[in-house]
Amino acid sequence: QLQACGGGLVQAGGSLRLSCAASGRISGINAMGWYRQAPGKQRDLVATILNGGRTNYADSVKGRFTISRDNVKNTVHLQMNNLKPEDTAVYYCYARNILSDYWGKGTLVTVSS
Repeated sequence: QLQACGGGLVQAGGSLRLSCAASGRISGINAMGWYRQAPGKQRDLVATILNGGRTNYADSVKGRFTISRDNVKNTVHLQMNNLKPEDTAVYYCYARNILSDYWGKGTLVTVSS
């Protein structure tokens, strides 16, 4: 129900843009965002954006990542600039309504030093 794309391999200092689209089966979305999970680590919040545009970022990505959303199309994007090797992880998009959280399959981002 969530389809993400845009991952890949990039050198440190480079940029990538992740995108995620929620299917029409998910109604009443009030938040969308991204988590990431590095090998051997737990899944951590990267960024979220609410319907009204309010955003929240992990401290480690503030100033480098920007989340945006199209409420009509139910899509969310993550612009990642100045990438660092520690940003290497599988990135998962999610959508939330009053009933549940919905997750995409994840897209791999690899940042080489």
